[in-house]
Amino acid sequence: MIRSLSWHHSIRKADLAISLGISKTVVSSVARTTLVLLLLSASNAWSQETGPAPAIVTDRPDVTESSIVVPRGGLQFENGTSWTTDHGNQSVDFSETLVRFGISARTELRLVTPNYLKDVTGANATGFDDIAVGVKHQLGPLWGHFDLTVIAALSLPTGADRISSHGFDPFIKFPWSKDLAKGWSLGGMQSLFWNTRAGRRDLIWEPTLTAEKGISDPWSVFVEYAGDFAQQGSSKQIAHFGTAYRITPKQQIDFHFGFGLSPAAPKHFFAVGYSIRLDRHPAAHDP
Repeated sequence: MIRSLSWHHSIRKADLAISLGISKTVVSSVARTTLVLLLLSASNAWSQETGPAPAIVTDRPDVTESSIVVPRGGLQFENGTSWTTDHGNQSVDFSETLVRFGISARTELRLVTPNYLKDVTGANATGFDDIAVGVKHQLGPLWGHFDLTVIAALSLPTGADRISSHGFDPFIKFPWSKDLAKGWSLGGMQSLFWNTRAGRRDLIWEPTLTAEKGISDPWSVFVEYAGDFAQQGSSKQIAHFGTAYRITPKQQIDFHFGFGLSPAAPKHFFAVGYSIRLDRHPAAHDP
């Protein structure tokens, strides 16, 4: 998934980032500790029973996050790679990994692992971007079967010197969705990012709107609008199209592409992804 347009253009931080004297050793230790605690929590939760698990629902491939959380005790890995053409420069990034762990029926922990950015043309920086940790809480379903969640997270300055923002950058998202008739659904998201840009905070508002159609039980397609509107700089708006297919109830593949609708947005991009959810082992359910 393109987690946000701000994230998608993180390679352009190379021209903006400055060093704020933050210890990368300390931040990297915090990131490693967070991952270890996440895996230990999953190991403990897998020894408890909750009943049959639903089919996988991912936060990719669209910019709009899903409006539900992973099942309690579920450990989900969402991965992908993208090829982007942006103002004459070409770049590839991977593995876009988002780790999600359900700690209750309505809450999950989230870890966005460092994404590797490779500038093919050599005009921009190459290396890992920043890690992010957060939590997602499901508020819905509300009246009228309207689903709503809130995601709060913090990006940590663990990336390469010319890619990292060198700041602790918070963001908050409000994904929503509504099922319609004949396999259609409508969704969107309102997000705010407080990114560090040249040593100062740059508030970015990111609205999205997506329409999805279920072709069959495991197969769906979508069309989406997404935009970034920052205090500094021009807006970045895209049209986005894609499809996802569940090859098993707990595994999904996806393909998506898009193009820019505003001068500052990328010319076009193509991406593929694979996601999997690991649930508790059935043998652990026995009393």
